[in-house]
Amino acid sequence: MRTIRIGQNELVVSNIYCVATNYVAHAVEMGTKVSESPIFFMKPTTAIVPPGQPIVLPDWSKNVHHEVEVVVAIGKDGVDVRREDALSYIAGYAIGLDMTARDVQAELKNAGRPWALAKGYRGSAVLSEFIPAERIADPASIDLSLEINGQIRQQGNTRHLVFGIAQIIAYVSQRFGLQAGDLIYTGTPEGVGQVQHGDKLVAKLADLIVDNRQVV
Repeated sequence: MRTIRIGQNELVVSNIYCVATNYVAHAVEMGTKVSESPIFFMKPTTAIVPPGQPIVLPDWSKNVHHEVEVVVAIGKDGVDVRREDALSYIAGYAIGLDMTARDVQAELKNAGRPWALAKGYRGSAVLSEFIPAERIADPASIDLSLEINGQIRQQGNTRHLVFGIAQIIAYVSQRFGLQAGDLIYTGTPEGVGQVQHGDKLVAKLADLIVDNRQVV
């Protein structure tokens, strides 16, 4: 059982939803098109790497990529939530890394097979601490970034999301249903790339969260 803490409250993690190609520039760098509705994949809760733990590279992949993302934690159950009400379902925010075994993903895609392994392996969902939702003044304008060995690799702002946070939450509630403890990785900006053993990563959510990691 995986849990997260937001202020004085603890939530058991339910589902982990991830939105694919939700920044236009990232879609371009990946050679894919932006869809007319959000595209989701999922990670198991065993994929979570909590704060303070290193990022362990799997020995069966030779090309693991970083993808920095704003992560939303859902605080209450809901179905068919209206977009104008969606933000009230957020309990907290974190900065996360969707680690991707890119070589394995490409191989599986080329074979026409599901690529859950490339995205959902143990250790692929890196999570910072969470801050309460009320500390984010405007969810439609959150800065996020990732430094590797002192150099900025990814920078973005949620105002550039193709599908905004409220729209994503409403969509999940309509298609899947929301549960308290659900996590949503909202998409990554451009600049994804490979990480190596020994890399030092610093992921930031505005000036509110700084998450330091070592790759081993």
